[in-house]
Amino acid sequence: MNSCRISSLLLVLLAGAAQADTLYKCADSAGHTTYTNQKTPGKTCTVLSQDKPISTFAAPKVRANAPTPEGFPRVNSETQKNRDNDRRRILEGEMRAEQQKLEDAKKALAEQEAIRMGGEKNYQRVLDRLKPYQDEVQLHERNVESLQKEIDSQR
Repeated sequence: MNSCRISSLLLVLLAGAAQADTLYKCADSAGHTTYTNQKTPGKTCTVLSQDKPISTFAAPKVRANAPTPEGFPRVNSETQKNRDNDRRRILEGEMRAEQQKLEDAKKALAEQEAIRMGGEKNYQRVLDRLKPYQDEVQLHERNVESLQKEIDSQR
């Protein structure tokens, strides 16, 4: 009795799995098209796909690394180290200059925040006056952050 229940349960599961692998394109009398995995009575249905994957996308092709051409210029390791050191020195110089600009921008912003002009009774006018100084500080902060990432990637 128990094996009979198990076998009937397996048959039901297998029938459901077989039906789920079939894709139908059904059209009703009004011409509306429906895509489904269940054949609908009263509609004209055609099988689009059965026991195949439904996706139409092909797997991406793996490209093999092309060998370096014969005449391609090569750089020895000492030359490359010198270039890397030069690049690092340039980036560090740019970083120092950008940090100085950031400090100057912060100082200018602090000076402007300390000033209260008589015609700025409305606080929005104060905010409008300070906005370019705040933008300048943010610009230099982003530049410092970008240069630091670039320097860190050199290591």
